[in-house]
Amino acid sequence: MIRHRPRGLGHPYRLEPDQRVPVDPVVGEPIELRATTPWSIAGLAVELQIGGRTERLPAELVTDELVADELVADEPAASDEALQPRDGHLSAAASRAPALARAAWVVRLAPLPAGTRVRYAFIAEGGWRSRRFEFTVAGWRADAGRLVVTAAGGAGDQTGGDRPASSAGAVTAVPETDRLVPGSVAWLCADAGPLRLRFALRLERGAHVVGFGERFDHLDQAGRRLDATVFEQYKGQGNRTYLPVPFAIVVPGDGSPGWGLHLRTSRRTWYDVGATDPERLWIEVALDPADLDPTVELALYAGTPADVLAAFLAEIGRPTLPPAWVYHLWMSGNEWDTQARVRAEVERSLAEGIPVGVVVIEAWSDETTFVAFRDARYAVHPDGAPHRLADFAFPPDGAWPDPKGLVDWLHTRGIRVLLWQVPLLKAHPAPQGQARADRDTMVARGYAVREADGRPYRNRGWWFPGALLPDWTNPDAKRWWLEKRRYLVEEVGIDGFKTDGGEHAWGDGLRYADGTRGAETNNRYPLHYAAAYHELLRSCGRRPVTFSRAGFTGAGAVPLHWAGDEDSTWAAFRAAITAGLTAGASGIFFWGWDLAGFSGEIPSAELYLRAAAMAAFCPIMQYHSEFNRHRRPSRDRTPWNIAERTSDPRVLPTFRRFAQIRERLVPYLADQARRAVATSRPLMRALCFEWPADPQIWDVPYQYLLGDALLVAPVVEPGATDWEVYLPAGRWVDLWTGAAVEGGRRVTRAVPLEIIPVFRRADAEEVPDLPSLA
Repeated sequence: MIRHRPRGLGHPYRLEPDQRVPVDPVVGEPIELRATTPWSIAGLAVELQIGGRTERLPAELVTDELVADELVADEPAASDEALQPRDGHLSAAASRAPALARAAWVVRLAPLPAGTRVRYAFIAEGGWRSRRFEFTVAGWRADAGRLVVTAAGGAGDQTGGDRPASSAGAVTAVPETDRLVPGSVAWLCADAGPLRLRFALRLERGAHVVGFGERFDHLDQAGRRLDATVFEQYKGQGNRTYLPVPFAIVVPGDGSPGWGLHLRTSRRTWYDVGATDPERLWIEVALDPADLDPTVELALYAGTPADVLAAFLAEIGRPTLPPAWVYHLWMSGNEWDTQARVRAEVERSLAEGIPVGVVVIEAWSDETTFVAFRDARYAVHPDGAPHRLADFAFPPDGAWPDPKGLVDWLHTRGIRVLLWQVPLLKAHPAPQGQARADRDTMVARGYAVREADGRPYRNRGWWFPGALLPDWTNPDAKRWWLEKRRYLVEEVGIDGFKTDGGEHAWGDGLRYADGTRGAETNNRYPLHYAAAYHELLRSCGRRPVTFSRAGFTGAGAVPLHWAGDEDSTWAAFRAAITAGLTAGASGIFFWGWDLAGFSGEIPSAELYLRAAAMAAFCPIMQYHSEFNRHRRPSRDRTPWNIAERTSDPRVLPTFRRFAQIRERLVPYLADQARRAVATSRPLMRALCFEWPADPQIWDVPYQYLLGDALLVAPVVEPGATDWEVYLPAGRWVDLWTGAAVEGGRRVTRAVPLEIIPVFRRADAEEVPDLPSLA
C-alpha cells in the first residue's frame, strides 16, 4: 500500500520516487522523504520522532509524476515487463494503465544538525501505516580514518590529514607533501561508521586533466565534475560511462612537470576538477560503514603523461596483447538472426571487394539460455549440466541448420567468429525448458548474486528486468556457467565472445560469494565477467578475445572493448573519438566503436564515410546496427544498405577503399600494438602523450596518433571541403600525396569524402605503403 525504499533501487544517478534523498542525510543539506501509494489514497503524512519530540507533517502530492509500479520480487509477472521505467520515463503501457501506476508523495525537511537521530513512518488516510524507518544525520570529522599517500617507488602515511607525510623517495618532481592540501582531509561519519572521505589536491591553474576511464564528454576534464562508477547509459552518455577508472593524468599548463593519481579502490569516487576552485582537485571516496578505522590509498605519480601511465600500468598490469586478426574489418547487425542472413551478408561484402576479418553474430541464441542456437532441439538437463554439440538437432528449415558448417565456411575464408553474450538469465517471459532448469539451479545452489537478505538479486535495470546475475566470485557458479558454453568453442569452433551487458549489478548491499558487498564489487563485476570468458577460451586452446563495453581498473588485461550504444549523429561521432582517447589514456588500448553509430535512423552518406575513414585509423574497425527487423526500409549499417538508402554512388567505392587501406594497415597495427604494450603508450594516443608542453594540442581534441608514426585528424563536422590540421613540431609527410610539411603550425588540407587527413613522421620506419588517394 505504502512503498518507501530508503536506499532506492541502487541506481547511481536517478532519484526514485519512493526513496530518501539523500540516502544518508548530511549536515547542512535538506532532506526529502519520498513514498508512493495507489492513486486511491487521498492523503499521506509522515510521523517524525526527533529526540523526545513527535510531530506529523503532511506529504505533498507530486502531481506531475506518474510512477510505474515496479516489480522487483523474485518472480516479476511477464505482463508487467513493459511497465519498467527507463531513466525516469514511464512506458507507454503504464501511461495507458493508471490502475497499475502509483501516486508519488514527498515530505521536505530542513537541514538538521550532525548526529540528529530521526525516526519516521508514513501514515495514509484510512489508517494505513508503513513500518518505522530511521537515520542519523552524518557530519564531517578530521580524525576518523587514514589516508595513505604512496609515491611512485615510495610511500608516505598521513593520518587524519594533519600530519605531514614522510617522503620515502621516488617522487622527485612533485612530492606528495606538496600535493595534498593541508587541512582538507575530512571523513563523513554517521552512527553506522564512516561513509565517505573527502580531500583536496593542489592543482596548477590552467592544468589539463585527462583520464578517469572511457569518457564521452571531454578529453580535458579540467573545470568539470564527474564520478567513477560503472553504468549503462543507453546512448548520449554525457559524463556517465560504462568504463570508469579512478586514475587521471595532470598536464600543467605552464610546462612544469606533470603528475597523476590513482585511487586504489573499487568503490565509487567523485571528482571536482577545479570546478569550484581552479587550484583544487577535490576528491571524495565511498567507504564501508562497517569499517570503523578505514584506510584509503592514493597513489601519486610524477612525470610526463607517458611516465604517469607507465607507472600506473606497472602497478595494475599492462594490457594484454590480442591476436593480430582483430585488426581486420569487423561486421555485424543485430537483425542478422539466421544462418542464411549471415552468409548472405558476408558473401555480399566479399563480392563488393570489401575484405572481412571478423563477424559478430548477436541474434544467434534462443534469447533465454544464451547457450542454445535458436530452433535447436535438445533434451533439457534438469541440473543445468552442459550440453555437447551432439545433443542438439538443428532442423534443416530452422534459423541455424548447421552452425558448425557456417563457422567452418567462414574460417575457410579467413574470417573469425564471435558470439554475443550477456551475464543474465532472463525473467521475462517466464522461463521455460532449459532456461527454467537453469534458473532453478542457480537459485538452489546459490550461484546468483544475492540481496542483503540472501534472496537472489534480480536485475533492477530497464534491460532484462528481473534477470538473475551469475556470481563470478563463486568458483562453482563460474565453472557451471562456462562449461555450458564450452561446446561453442571446442566443437562449433567460435573464436571469441561479445561480452555485452556487464553493468547490471546495482546496490551497495548486494552480497557476493567471496564475502564482499556491492559497494566494493559491483564496479569489478564486468572485469570478473570478461575474465571468466577469457579463462574459458584459454582452456580451449584459444588466444582469448572478448568484446566488452563495460569495465574498471585493469580492463586492459581482458581486451577488447567498444564504446557502447550511440545514435548516428555527428555529436556521437565526436564523443566516440573522445571515448577512444580517454580509454587509451586509462590503460585500455584495444578499443573500437560502432562506426557512425548503431541506433536510430541511418547516418547520412557523409557521416558514414567520415566515420569509416576514422575507424580505418583506430585500433578496431567495425560496423554494427541495432535490432531493426520491424523497420522498413532497413536500418542496417552495411555499406551497401547505406548506399541504397542514401542513393549516394560514392558510398560503396569509398568504403571499399578505406576497408582495403585498413587491410594494408594490419601489419603496422600488429607491430604498433606490441610496442604499445611494451612501452605502456596507447595505440590510439592523445597528443599530450608526445607533446605535453605544447599548448596548441588542446585546441584539436579530436586529433590523435595511431601508433608512433601516424597523426590522424578526422573530419568531424558536416559540409567540410577543407580541414585545418595542427602539426606539432617536427617534419611530417602527407600520407596521401607524399608532400613534406614542417610542423609547429596549422595547415589546411582539401578533404573530399575519400580523404581523411593523415600525416606520418618523416623519420618513421615500418609505415605501410598505402595507395595514393590524391
